[in-house]
Amino acid sequence: MDRTSQRLLKEDRVHGDAMFPLAAYWIELPAGTHILDTHWHEEAEFFLLQEGEITFQVDTDYFPLKPGEVVFIESGDIHAAHVLKDGPCRFCALVFHQGLLASAQYDAIQQSVILPLQEKRQSFPRHMTPEVPWQAELIAQLERMMEAYAIKMPGFEAFMKGTLLIMLSQLAAPGRAANYSQAGSADTTKINRLKKVILYIQENYREPIRLSDLSELIPMSEGQFTRFFKAMTRKTPVDYINSYRIRQAADLLQQTDRKISDIALEVGFDNVSYFIKVFRKGMKCSPSEFRKGGVPGAGQSQLYP
Repeated sequence: MDRTSQRLLKEDRVHGDAMFPLAAYWIELPAGTHILDTHWHEEAEFFLLQEGEITFQVDTDYFPLKPGEVVFIESGDIHAAHVLKDGPCRFCALVFHQGLLASAQYDAIQQSVILPLQEKRQSFPRHMTPEVPWQAELIAQLERMMEAYAIKMPGFEAFMKGTLLIMLSQLAAPGRAANYSQAGSADTTKINRLKKVILYIQENYREPIRLSDLSELIPMSEGQFTRFFKAMTRKTPVDYINSYRIRQAADLLQQTDRKISDIALEVGFDNVSYFIKVFRKGMKCSPSEFRKGGVPGAGQSQLYP
């Protein structure tokens, strides 16, 4: 398989399909497990925390998240989640392409609801809590959508799309919608720099990646770059690269019966023993244990988009 094909299969994860670009995910993680690495995607996402306490990052904003609370992630927003208090973590997410909501032709809904959402002028609050009554109703609707998706309720596609439109209609009341179209120039610069580095890692993870390769992209000195990267992702560049490589390896372990040594080389590790050590640290089990089912819950966040 050529590299172009590999990128299409491995890096641009499809949520749903072309006919219905929406997917739901349920993740349960044991105590001490890393939650979610810094990343972004073109789809929008609702993230609902069900158990545990975490710190959530969206672009340059960080805030604590408690069970029952929701984060809305815009298309293209950098986001990550980190453990705040030790203990198991459980969450679910609804990921959808905003094109799902678009009208077949330009009409009043497209003009007043969909376009402002796509342009980030009129969007959901980034952080929603059941303590605010109208936000509690949005969360309840999200929970109903997750249930409908889980059981594949007859007509669930129409229910999901219709409920999303109803939720958007509830933003019309004064003071509810958020405007993210005018981010500060300093924050925008940081975000764009980080995206450039992450994209480079995604496109080159199979090859050796030197710190100088990454720092020259911005450009910064290697020391400045390391501090910048860790401040934005809470990981060193090496740890982030290893984590990304392990994610690709986990996909290959699930989807193929290739030898572990071949997979290690495929994702950029030239030493199989080191690969197994890094894999065990990130996934809480060995590659062979992961392929057989591994430790319940371990590694799920690596496979979550």
